[in-house]
Amino acid sequence: MTVVAPILIGILYVVLNSLIRVPHRRRFNAIMVAGAGAAYLSGGGFGAWEFVFTAAVTYCAYRGLESWTFVGIAWLLHTGWDLLQHLDGNPIIPFAEHSSLGCAICDPVIAAWCLTGGRSIRELVRGPRCAPAGSVRNPSA
Repeated sequence: MTVVAPILIGILYVVLNSLIRVPHRRRFNAIMVAGAGAAYLSGGGFGAWEFVFTAAVTYCAYRGLESWTFVGIAWLLHTGWDLLQHLDGNPIIPFAEHSSLGCAICDPVIAAWCLTGGRSIRELVRGPRCAPAGSVRNPSA
């Protein structure tokens, strides 16, 4: 359950975010990862480095307002920070010993979705739209 539950949480996050319309979906995710980037400020174990990390994630989140790639990068930065916090013994939720590890497992699921463009579940299931063989798409139409 230490691995399965965080993966399911990441998938649930993606599914629920699919209900948000574009372009609000990307902006919402940029705000979410900015908040996640500040999660350790109140109890992380790396002193001033917590502020440096938060600044880096905030920068990526700001750029993520217009770019799924930066939102994905911010989630990956958070993944690394979660792993470091877990190894240092500083869980993101103080009363849940393995919460940072769970977050480090969940975050890459979200990051992968962001790095592929944050498409809705419907779009992911449907796959890329292709023109039928022999037809020519008119981009100005």
